[in-house]
Amino acid sequence: MSEKIGLTESVSLAVGGMVGGGIFAVLGVVAATAGTLAWLAFVASGAIAVCAGYSFIRLNSLIDVQAGPITYVARCTGNTTLAGMTGWTFIIGYVGTMSLYAYAFGGYFVELIGVQSVPGLGLPLRPAVTLAAVAVFVGLNVLGARASGQTEDILVGLKVVILLVFGVGGLYYGYTTGKLTTGTSNLGIGPLIAGAIAFVAFEGWELLAFDQDSIRDPEETVRKAIYISIGFATFLYVIVAVVTTNLVSASVIQQHAETSLAIAARPFLGSAGFLLISVAALFSTGSALNATLFSAARLSKKLVSNDFLPCELTSEGDEPIRPLLVLGGLTAGLSVLGSLNAISSFASLAFITLFGAMSYLAFRQRGDALATIAVPAVGTLGAVATVVALTYHLATTEPHVFGTVVVLVLAVIGVELLYFERDPILAEIQELEEAV
Repeated sequence: MSEKIGLTESVSLAVGGMVGGGIFAVLGVVAATAGTLAWLAFVASGAIAVCAGYSFIRLNSLIDVQAGPITYVARCTGNTTLAGMTGWTFIIGYVGTMSLYAYAFGGYFVELIGVQSVPGLGLPLRPAVTLAAVAVFVGLNVLGARASGQTEDILVGLKVVILLVFGVGGLYYGYTTGKLTTGTSNLGIGPLIAGAIAFVAFEGWELLAFDQDSIRDPEETVRKAIYISIGFATFLYVIVAVVTTNLVSASVIQQHAETSLAIAARPFLGSAGFLLISVAALFSTGSALNATLFSAARLSKKLVSNDFLPCELTSEGDEPIRPLLVLGGLTAGLSVLGSLNAISSFASLAFITLFGAMSYLAFRQRGDALATIAVPAVGTLGAVATVVALTYHLATTEPHVFGTVVVLVLAVIGVELLYFERDPILAEIQELEEAV
């Protein structure tokens, strides 16, 4: 029991998984789309995330305290192939997001120290820092759940303090200078599209569903942690969005979406604002990488035990050493190759689809209470609308990325079908060989 994590560390893992990608990878794009109504986009996305969280919790209580989403699909549909493909989709999505976090960590580190190449070697420094970050967090997870959870407490605590200083300080500065507005006069389609994009910022809380073997009193702890983490992340997103969109002009946000937070800190924090936000970015991307790796490795271990992944990934003992090493290798490779725009877009669509599917499963298991009907229904419809909006956004504004995402989707589905239908395929090949 002493090696298992409690409520504080569970909330840290969930918040670390969400905020790491949300604040620094999504806010600028959301703000550029919705302007001063970016806060409303995060509220709407947070509401859909709460519906999905409710659905996870309900399925968890109906099926098995320590089951997880893969078991939800298997028991609710009776289709083990669909359950296995769901697990693969989670893994692929996590590899994409971890690669994005690792890439961003290296980029922020290089910008912070102002050095672009390895001294004496002339090699680019960003890939080297990225590889080092992946190696460190793989090592921490190899040490065990306790080491990873305690590290997450530290990283998330420092990150949240910095972002709260930015948010509260920015609100005070904006209020005293008369620069704060609600943006409600700009209602239109922009916030709707931005809400679809902002949904990506709430990927991460579902990590707890895969961590239940490492959590004390998992049924109660996971339920509380999901609601607390989504609520807190929404609050943090809202105040940061309000500050950024009111202190930075729309044209500047569009030109510098990735650094809009640092720019927004300058009016009230001066030159120290850039340093402060850069440090927060390191903590955010680092904690998100750690939290996602922690959970993805445990999911991989469960998939191996159910024959959903190759048996070569089997690890002795409690810690999933081989899955950790494989996931770390894939993450390092993807993050060093360069731009991960298409991969991260695919991962975003994958998670939205998965959340919608869990809400639909919960709706199918509805009871007499109104909440068991209405909440999963809202989550399902919200996810469908989000997929349509995000797909439309990619197709109309980033056609090359859209084409790449389509290719990735088809490739992944093809590989999954080949793995799960390998026995019938091998049987047919053997029949053909015998006939010849």
